[in-house]
Amino acid sequence: MKLVETIKNISKIEELKKRILYTLGLLLIYRFGSFVVIPGIDPNALSALSAQTADGLMGLLDIFSGGAFSNASIFALGVMPYISASIIVQLLGIVVPYFQKLQKEGESGHRKMNQITRYLTIVVLCLQGPAYLANLHAQAPGAFVMEYNAFFIFAALVVLIAGTMFVMWLGEKITDKGIGNGISLIIMVGIVARLPHALLAELDARTNAATGGWVMLVVEFVLLYFILMAAIALVQATRKIPVQYAKRIVGNKQYGGVRQYIPLKINAANVMPIIFAQALMFIPMLFGRWEATRGFAATFSNYTGFWYNFTFAVLVFAFTYFYTAIIVNPQMMADDLKRNGGFIPGVKPGKETMRYIDTVMTRITLPGSIFLAIVAILPAFAEMLGINRQFALFFGGTSLLILVGVVLDTLKQVESYLLLRHYDGLMKTGRIKGRY
Repeated sequence: MKLVETIKNISKIEELKKRILYTLGLLLIYRFGSFVVIPGIDPNALSALSAQTADGLMGLLDIFSGGAFSNASIFALGVMPYISASIIVQLLGIVVPYFQKLQKEGESGHRKMNQITRYLTIVVLCLQGPAYLANLHAQAPGAFVMEYNAFFIFAALVVLIAGTMFVMWLGEKITDKGIGNGISLIIMVGIVARLPHALLAELDARTNAATGGWVMLVVEFVLLYFILMAAIALVQATRKIPVQYAKRIVGNKQYGGVRQYIPLKINAANVMPIIFAQALMFIPMLFGRWEATRGFAATFSNYTGFWYNFTFAVLVFAFTYFYTAIIVNPQMMADDLKRNGGFIPGVKPGKETMRYIDTVMTRITLPGSIFLAIVAILPAFAEMLGINRQFALFFGGTSLLILVGVVLDTLKQVESYLLLRHYDGLMKTGRIKGRY
């Protein structure tokens, strides 16, 4: 069998085997930590918090943390504060000259920006931590073994900050010594950990339903399959720009033309716009203590409501263009073409080539951003069709595209090691295409 042969080949590559085992070990530590409760909290009295996170925006946050949020774990806030800090730093890179300078300094500038992001993560945690503890006290006051006072809040906040920073450290170690994409893998593991709970809830709802039953369950899985295929297509879709490279034939001094292509991704930003937009949509929960049932917080905490989904879709659309502008540099591509003696047929080298690539990138990003926004708000439509709220969250881009993107990237890393050692890849035909 192909799978057995691939596993044997992986076991023959010592470095790859060590990296996989190292990654699995760190992910296992993360999952164990998700069940370590904040000191002073009784885990047996958290039924009210579990009920609150069974659906809605709290449920989505619980999915991102792999259940740590509802467990009142030391990892309860997960990596979302780090992602929020990353958004702020990248936005500052557009408007603040100091951060623009750091972006151009290469590896040293990258390290400085990472350090600033870590410090900013602590600031975000100092805002989100007390809000989480206040919500926990409001939902499950009987779970507090110790008195809920300033001393307890300070001690618990230190634990939450340390937990998130430890998760960030695990992600960095997975990236450096594991199989890469550390933070993305941690988010993916959290999502996968909550999938069995959501699936069992949906099975229970369908088997006990007066109408639909197993027929609706089959329809749901068929629908989920097509959404999954669409998500994979969105991650892998490219457009090729024809490029003419001059080629010198040494024998008779003649010059010919060799046509090659610049592949541009339809969705170069992949899942990052959804992660960034979702991190911003979590902000209204900070005000939930004061406006639990009305006003701004209530409107933007209802993930099936019109204004929540409209705002979410607009943010995903905007972040798609924003993140694409960061990772795709038309000026650099035009300079590389000119330096290598290449040109786009019918377009002058230099600034004209840069403008042409930028125009093409803008146009092909439009359908990608629209489709990404649609996939992001699919959970609301899934719930309208009668799908259980917990399972409906897995119909949207927030969960589905993260799973697709991270799995493809991880498999691509493994396949690269196999092909480098002259083994067969993971597929019988062709190669796995990652996000980048």
